[in-house]
Amino acid sequence: MNLILRRARPADAAALAEQLAEPDVFPGLLQLPYANVELWQQRLNTPPAAGSADLMLVAELDGEVVGSAGLHPVSAQLRRRHAMMLGISVSASSQGQGVGNALMAALLDYADNWAQVLRIELTVFHDNQRAIRLYERHGFAPEGRLRAYAMRNGAYEDVIAMARLHPRQPLLGEVR
Repeated sequence: MNLILRRARPADAAALAEQLAEPDVFPGLLQLPYANVELWQQRLNTPPAAGSADLMLVAELDGEVVGSAGLHPVSAQLRRRHAMMLGISVSASSQGQGVGNALMAALLDYADNWAQVLRIELTVFHDNQRAIRLYERHGFAPEGRLRAYAMRNGAYEDVIAMARLHPRQPLLGEVR
């Protein structure tokens, strides 16, 4: 598998909109059908605020965008700057091939070793067992069930709130 992970670029807007609009993908996300290319262009053309740890990655397989994942600040408030929200999606045709695992590993390396992130939060639909297993493999634990959290296919559905704390306290570098 020739998988390449890289930061998302404005030129990825159409591919991201197409991937997120897949009928087998968007119902598992908090996205709406008929993804808007212009909205993705605007998001990708707007640089993160100075000093922000915000990160958006795409996964390319043989030159085609097949997945995306991001870490986004939960809040600019001082007391919540240690926490980030995680979102991830993988094209239906590439699920079960290690794309999600590779994206998760890259985001967690960034969070743990570079971005001073203590807590990563996410929500996942209660019946998305494949995603829940992926998150648990990467150290996420359920923290609660949020009832009637989001509408999906005409019905209000529950989500599971999950979080992961940094697996080790950051170390003080050797004094020289």
